[in-house]
Amino acid sequence: MDRHDLVTELRDLREQVPGVTGTLVAASDGLLVAADLDSGADQGVDPEPLAAIAAASLGIARRFVGLTRQGTLGRAVTHASRGHVAVYAVGDVAVLAVLGDEDLDVDRLNQKSQLTLGRIGIILADQKRQAGA
Repeated sequence: MDRHDLVTELRDLREQVPGVTGTLVAASDGLLVAADLDSGADQGVDPEPLAAIAAASLGIARRFVGLTRQGTLGRAVTHASRGHVAVYAVGDVAVLAVLGDEDLDVDRLNQKSQLTLGRIGIILADQKRQAGA
């Protein structure tokens, strides 16, 4: 499995959830791993700084949840005037960021993202294992 497999997972999530306009995976340190930002409103969005901000956002959300003793962070969703940004942890190694328009079905995204997160975790673990071989 490789970067192509990650992009396929990202594209599949975009196609399965109404309102998703773009997706990316970043390492927990903010380095871009893979992105699917080639459609519609997300054309021209630079994935490198987006990856860094997504990782930082997840870190801040985890810290916030820890300070308030609210349990384990599941996701952080930002609602804006023209859409949404959701970030999900991929274990402790990466972050999935999802961009959506005003019509994003956040409940469906949360449901479908769980399978995607699991598959992304497997792909990243396989890549790490292959790199160590």
